Amino acid sequence: MRLLPAAAAAHGASPRSPPSAQGDCSAPSSASPPPPYHRPHGLRLLQQPRPRRGTLGCGGISVDYLATVASFPNPDDKIRSLELKVQGGGNAGNALTAAARLGLRPRIISKVANDAQGRSILSELQADGVDTSYMLVAEKGNSPFTYIIVDAQTKTRTCIHTPGSPPMVPEELTKENLSSALDGADIVYFDVRLHDTALIVAEEASQRKIPILIDAERKREGLDELLNFASYVVCSAKFPQAWTGASSTPVALVSMLSRLPNIKFVIVTLGEKGCLMIERSMTDASEAGEIDADALLESLEKKVDQDSTMPKCIASKSNLRISADGVGSISGRLLLGTSEVIPPDELIDTTGAGDAFIGAVLYGLCTGMSSERMLPFAAQVAGCGCRGLGARSTLPHRNDPRLDGY
Repeated sequence: MRLLPAAAAAHGASPRSPPSAQGDCSAPSSASPPPPYHRPHGLRLLQQPRPRRGTLGCGGISVDYLATVASFPNPDDKIRSLELKVQGGGNAGNALTAAARLGLRPRIISKVANDAQGRSILSELQADGVDTSYMLVAEKGNSPFTYIIVDAQTKTRTCIHTPGSPPMVPEELTKENLSSALDGADIVYFDVRLHDTALIVAEEASQRKIPILIDAERKREGLDELLNFASYVVCSAKFPQAWTGASSTPVALVSMLSRLPNIKFVIVTLGEKGCLMIERSMTDASEAGEIDADALLESLEKKVDQDSTMPKCIASKSNLRISADGVGSISGRLLLGTSEVIPPDELIDTTGAGDAFIGAVLYGLCTGMSSERMLPFAAQVAGCGCRGLGARSTLPHRNDPRLDGY
């Protein structure tokens, strides 16, 4: 085992073909390594300069093999791709790339193998300004990769993921590296991959009183434990009702805040329908009259400008007592965010749109954006990302003219 500079680990061309999911996929680096340094489990910790303050993320990364087809194939069909692209992916990798392009200096805890795919993953992250100092590299095995079929007709995508091997285990993250990774972090983000390691990071972040954002895409092993540490949650459209068993999304959001008293807000992303956010009040509204959560959403929907093509935010009054039958009530407010209306000829691929949204939310939290400003900003960033093939092709930088005014 030895320390390997990040640039050396990432050296090499992008992969031309997917690896086998088994066996030794490692390939030697052409760079000369520094003197030997002993570290357990056959891993190397990548070193590079200390990052600026910002975000620490722990979770999934991969290489994405994206093929656009005229329409999704039927069983036994043989079809040709219209376009092929190979690029980095994974929820955490995408979200942190989005945050980095917006101006943060995120760090990532994850694991790859010393193969062409792993070096490509590291090279892309570093090129976008993501600090890979706390990435682990296995000498043998395979890095994670995903086949993504993009249907040009329906604008939908189907993903087939192959996990990395060997998987990351908590023992590989030393106390020294964990402490260093958290040092100066403003927020910690988890996509609930690598859940055993994530739980250790979350426990230490909580002790340091560092806010935690959880991406609740769907029910995963370890999610419930991580939610107990969460300050903020961003979830997919189906998750709130699936997790709570509630009759509607607004009721489910009230239920989530009731069950998880440390959470400051929950955002549920709704694709082209925008997003919905419930935000807890800092003061108790017990003396205020209660308003039903479903009725409150209906009142906000009536205020949406149907002719507007740009993201907007419609917020209820602050410090309401929002109630839901069978759930109870919370003090807070409800915010409805609309999405950008993207012309059909500009909408290419929705892969990673939710990750882009989360990256923008991380940026908004770190820079002190108000919720009314953050939701349209995040929707705009996600909309930019849907205009190219893959999760990262068209992610905007902060100086992009499309982000002016946010």
